[in-house]
Amino acid sequence: MAQQAYMTETDSGGSDPEHRQTRIRRLFDRGTTGWRGDRRIWRRGLITAVVAVLLAGVMAGHSRIPNVVGNLGSLTETFLPWFGLLVPFLLLIAFVRKSATALIALVLPVSVWLNNFGGLLFDKTGTGGDLTVATHNVNADNADPAGTARAVAASGADVLALEELKASAVPTYEKALERKYTHHAVVGTVGLWSKYPVSDVRAVDIRLGWKRAMRTTVATPSGPVAVYVAHLPSVRVKLEAGFTARQRDKSAEALGEAISDEKLPRKILLGDLNGTTNDRALTAITSQLRSPQGAAGSGFGFSWPASFPMARIDQILVTGVEPKTSWTLPATGSDHLPIAARVKVDTTAS
Repeated sequence: MAQQAYMTETDSGGSDPEHRQTRIRRLFDRGTTGWRGDRRIWRRGLITAVVAVLLAGVMAGHSRIPNVVGNLGSLTETFLPWFGLLVPFLLLIAFVRKSATALIALVLPVSVWLNNFGGLLFDKTGTGGDLTVATHNVNADNADPAGTARAVAASGADVLALEELKASAVPTYEKALERKYTHHAVVGTVGLWSKYPVSDVRAVDIRLGWKRAMRTTVATPSGPVAVYVAHLPSVRVKLEAGFTARQRDKSAEALGEAISDEKLPRKILLGDLNGTTNDRALTAITSQLRSPQGAAGSGFGFSWPASFPMARIDQILVTGVEPKTSWTLPATGSDHLPIAARVKVDTTAS
């Protein structure tokens, strides 16, 4: 009887590989019903297709979006990587609508996004390097400045820049960092701590009326490096005014001029620039310096806000040195994340 039951099951195709393939083919045919032989697949989803094309246009031509009204161009560029999140949403609509036109149109935004940001999906961190730098906007209202200082110093940075230093908290930072850093300088609300000697410390005028940027020479074992620390003015997004960044933009131009006038060939800028490297308003700076995050980082390296990072507005930008790796540090008592990078000082620069 057992043998008869087994033969019956086999005859019915329950475990026959051929039968299973037939069932899978049937399911596939059932799922694609409405696609094959249906000319409406080209007419459906036209709105979705148009949105996909517009999305590609925004991501590809963001530099042409004018800043005349509410700095719309800069606002778009600040959050440009996030525009890619619209693609899965449009893809879902295309499948639900069974629209071949929409699916084909989606190739455009996917291609543009990958061209702009695809490189950030791969780990480009390397080894080597002889100088580690870090920067952190510590937040003037930080409730634990000593803990914040120790946390950032734990990164192993040879040179550490801090921004938004409250005058009353400076002694706390100095005490917390004095064992690891024998040299430091504070100018206004920004400061630099270094394991190597510093000299030629001076404020950099970024057209604010108060001191939020500085320049110093750090005597690294591989040669002198001009290190700038800056905290550009904050930007705001307001319904009635849009992206208000006029003062930030003026300060960025002034900082760019100072860096351009720098005599030393090796330059490192550390600070909170209140803008991403995609933002055209920072061109005066980014046209001269490059980001280790793009050259030797892993991921987007978003630094603000610390609770849910959406943009990399804290920057390490370099020239005359070779980026080896870049990373984001764990959260502290600030609303920003600290960032760090390791570079090889270019000993051939002169």
